[in-house]
Amino acid sequence: MHNKWYWAFKNIFFGPALRLWNRPWSRGMDNIPATGPAILASTHQAVMDSFYFPLLCPRQIIFLAKAEYFTSPGLVGRVQKWFFSSVGQVPIERNAESASAGMLISAKRILGNGDLFGIYPEGTRSPDGRVYKGRTGMARVAMATGEPVIPIGMIGSRDANPIGTWIPRPKRVGMVVGEPIDPIAWAREEGLDPESHEAMRAFTDFVMHRLADMVDQPYVDVYASEVKESLAAGNGYPEGAEPSAPQSGVA
Repeated sequence: MHNKWYWAFKNIFFGPALRLWNRPWSRGMDNIPATGPAILASTHQAVMDSFYFPLLCPRQIIFLAKAEYFTSPGLVGRVQKWFFSSVGQVPIERNAESASAGMLISAKRILGNGDLFGIYPEGTRSPDGRVYKGRTGMARVAMATGEPVIPIGMIGSRDANPIGTWIPRPKRVGMVVGEPIDPIAWAREEGLDPESHEAMRAFTDFVMHRLADMVDQPYVDVYASEVKESLAAGNGYPEGAEPSAPQSGVA
């Protein structure tokens, strides 16, 4: 897939400014295949993650977005549809029985076209910079398609784009790209049925621990969404998620 507006945003409108402002760096980018499908499973520290990594990735990355972003009426709806399409996002299949089934259908379509499918397994941004328990959607796609999973660790994007801000700060941002993981081979080596929920849960945990090691952050075996809900309700961190010390990204 090659979208002309995606190229323009990356190389003309936003990219050059972000390169100067945040001086992004990367390590291991050659782990991303030059052609063919792959699943990019990334940590999620900031809204701008979806700008920083595509900026350095030599290939276009396709993420999923709510179908409503593409179907809203009126001028605002048309502009919204144009923007999300332009930056490489596609709608989740709406006719499926559930959101997870719709995600799987859309992801299969992207990978079937030989494209890169980007996903944040945590499902939401980390509330404090640590790496949280992943949802199994990424593993469902991986086990159903057999496509390689490439872990992506975002470093410093939270400092450049803290939660609640829209204008990036002049902080340096980095991306670490891990070696591809064959999901089917991994499951079989672990003695698990690739189609079982047990395999999907175990593979998700494996990838999240790999990501935590890559960015030198603690792994928290609690969903980030549950932590956010607890903090918003004024109840503090739920049991098992309490920070032991302030966390920061590696340089």
